Amino acid sequence: MTENIDSFRKAKLIQRFIALVFLILGGWCLVSPMSVVQLTILPEHQAFTMPMRVAIGAFGAQACLAGLFVWFSVFTRTTYLAYGLALLPFFAFDWWFYFVDPLFNELILLDAVGNLIMLALCVCGYKLLRNASEVDAGS
Repeated sequence: MTENIDSFRKAKLIQRFIALVFLILGGWCLVSPMSVVQLTILPEHQAFTMPMRVAIGAFGAQACLAGLFVWFSVFTRTTYLAYGLALLPFFAFDWWFYFVDPLFNELILLDAVGNLIMLALCVCGYKLLRNASEVDAGS
């Protein structure tokens, strides 16, 4: 029983780390959208316009909203699995717009690293709650 409670606490901590990735990177986009453009987009594609500022800021606001949902929700094994699978297309996006049709510079790899961290955390949360389920089943 104690192992089960400990597993759920660890899973909640993992969930909070996932939320922090959203809140930190999304907060950057929300607070300083033009620095995101300047630091991540190749010079030939940079546009320092009001629509770009609004688009990047809105992207950041959505990421912060997602971070709040992650922070305050209750994740199950299925949530960690679905969330991990949902991250996979983002790796293709980063790869495409860095290697195939270059739009971003090397700093876009921060996004890929953030996604990789969240994917690893999803795997950890999934395994942790599987073990907690096995403890419940064995009780």
